[in-house]
Amino acid sequence: MARADVPTCSLDERLGDVRARVHAAGWDACVAINAQRIVLGLLRAAELEAAQDLRIERAMRPGPSTFRPFVSIEEMARVMAEHDLTSVPITTSDGRLVGLLRRQDAVRVARELEDGRPAEPGSGGKP
Repeated sequence: MARADVPTCSLDERLGDVRARVHAAGWDACVAINAQRIVLGLLRAAELEAAQDLRIERAMRPGPSTFRPFVSIEEMARVMAEHDLTSVPITTSDGRLVGLLRRQDAVRVARELEDGRPAEPGSGGKP
């Protein structure tokens, strides 16, 4: 369910370079990570529109809320809706990026499970 192909960036990159790469990939979010893929921050659409010369370290939302892969999709969808989160990184217990879960995907799969319809193949109802 979580998208592993989410764009990533490092703290020392320039926002303008990252924004171009993110938009070219068809995304509106980017996860800031270190060399070990530990999540350090998140850039959503609003952060991506900041001044192009800013370093990612200054533009990102540091220490974003994350979910672990074992959390049910229903719980993730509920929390994302309650807190108006458009996307949330999914990480391992040591903070390594697994992927990015989009609220629209979480809500859709949670509704399918609630209605007794099977979730899309491969989703398993969890990221």
